[in-house]
Amino acid sequence: MRIEEDIMKTIAIAAALIAASAPFAAHAGETGTADLTVSGSATLTSDYRFRGVSQSDKNMAVQGGLTVSHASGPYLGAWASNLAGWGTFGGANMELDLLAGYKAKLSDNAALDVGLTWYMYPSGANDTDFAEPYAKLSGTSGPFTVTVGAAYAPKQYALANVSNAPNSRGQKQDNLYIWTDGAAAISGTPLTAKAHVGYSDGNPGLGPNGTSVAPTGRYWDWSLGIDAAWRNLTLNLSYVDTDITTAEAARLQPNFSTGQDGRGSIADGAVLASITAAF
Repeated sequence: MRIEEDIMKTIAIAAALIAASAPFAAHAGETGTADLTVSGSATLTSDYRFRGVSQSDKNMAVQGGLTVSHASGPYLGAWASNLAGWGTFGGANMELDLLAGYKAKLSDNAALDVGLTWYMYPSGANDTDFAEPYAKLSGTSGPFTVTVGAAYAPKQYALANVSNAPNSRGQKQDNLYIWTDGAAAISGTPLTAKAHVGYSDGNPGLGPNGTSVAPTGRYWDWSLGIDAAWRNLTLNLSYVDTDITTAEAARLQPNFSTGQDGRGSIADGAVLASITAAF
């Protein structure tokens, strides 16, 4: 089955990333320093939502990530997930994100994080990958943490609304995403309440390979949820939604529906559940 193959590919990439990080971890242990840190996570989620829009056809997704960071601020990372339906850029069954950045501590309770994400879609059509620089400012006060961020993808072919016209190959578009995240630890419990709101401004339509990171051009997404932590495990329940209307979704059908049957929307409100193991 295709879904099982996607999951196995995702697990294989996560395993390869862990293996690749082993020399770094061993070196840190041999030298007795704590300057280098290797961390990762594996997640099972009921639906992979990217900025409010399902990338797994409202089906389960398996995801894994790994980050190697240095105490002085720089870091490298990778993250992967299986895809289905709308999320399959040019027929790709997997998304693989490569990250590089620098996190600077501004004070005991504030940090600035700048970097770049390279979105890759292995086995998909040509010209589906794109780069997106980002900046995040976070601050903590008691049990509250607030993060504000912006990600701007400069003009690239992968984000363009390309027609079948002979000269359409040269078209390029950009994309802006701004967001705010909030978290509040509930005293005396393993629970953390979380909230998110984001705004996309980019190319409307299907894009050159049947999908887009801003399908209606401009829209809001938001979520409310709660984390329950136990040892290295975190269970999350969230409600995710967008302001993409039925009429706007209809312009993108049948691609913008579960099973791509033209009915419903993959950006409507939904309750999601996930479990994450950190290591």
